[in-house]
Amino acid sequence: MTKIAFLSTAHTHTKGFLSDVAKRDDCQVSAIWDDMESRGQNFADEYDAEFMNDLDAVISRDDIDGFIICAENTRHLPLLRAAIPAGKSIFCEKPFTSSAEHAAEAMALIREHNTIVHMGYMQPFTDVMQGVARLLSEGALGNLTHARCRVAHHAAYGHWFDSPELAWFHDPELAGGGAFMDMGTHAVHLVRSLFGPVVRAFARIVNVSGIYSSVDDSGIALLQFESGLLCTVEAAWVQTGGFSGLEITGSEATLYSDPALGMAYNSPGKEPKVVELGEERPSRVERLLASIRGTISREELDADLVCAADAVAIMDACYESSRSERWVEVQKV
Repeated sequence: MTKIAFLSTAHTHTKGFLSDVAKRDDCQVSAIWDDMESRGQNFADEYDAEFMNDLDAVISRDDIDGFIICAENTRHLPLLRAAIPAGKSIFCEKPFTSSAEHAAEAMALIREHNTIVHMGYMQPFTDVMQGVARLLSEGALGNLTHARCRVAHHAAYGHWFDSPELAWFHDPELAGGGAFMDMGTHAVHLVRSLFGPVVRAFARIVNVSGIYSSVDDSGIALLQFESGLLCTVEAAWVQTGGFSGLEITGSEATLYSDPALGMAYNSPGKEPKVVELGEERPSRVERLLASIRGTISREELDADLVCAADAVAIMDACYESSRSERWVEVQKV
């Protein structure tokens, strides 16, 4: 029986992750720590876990096999500082951290203690995106010139974060940003995974609705990759429909999402071809269990960790660009 401890239950995805663990017969939620005792205790009661208000006591338990961090974005680093030295696998909700400086500190700790850490991303690991990655590696689109990626929903118009327990999503001190931090990180991580390192960014990140006005609710960024590729990334809490997903253009063909075909690509004047599905890779809770049990390679985990850390630095550059209204170089983490 694999035993998991949750370190904070602040994130809106917490209940889904708790359910993912609890529904299996080969693992269990053994302990929950939360700095909001009522929130943590409620989840502990619901999932028959022990609530513990002593963080060090949870982390030092010999019977715990891995940790899931579902804290507010800016509180990831303190929990990573506490948990990484234990050397047990950690699943930390996205983003890795809320700043490149924090990501660099966490990466140094990971290297020191040889700890496996992964984030709550899933897009690059789907069978569709694994198929896209293979297609790109085969050069089917030719020389890649430009791309776009939108990850967005209508959370602001839907007032998703009005409750006291989710109000931190629009508190800049706890969230580190708004929609672009919350949703843009998915888009940035995906394109970093597919296209490699980003060298600089130009962005406009704003609040257009007047809802949750302390943070941004939409943003558009232009990323320049080492390869020369230019990619537009869009993220929002005010998206009421329209295009969502990925489009990639190369010298030979363009890849796009077709309502009837799914992910497809075609050359000018030719019929579209459907992207063949790749092998789906484990993500989130399944990725944590695979890392604990050694059914996923360290090479794969480490490669994605670099992408997750780079995604933080790219996001940093985007926010700085929006503030300064200029291109900003992406830091090395």
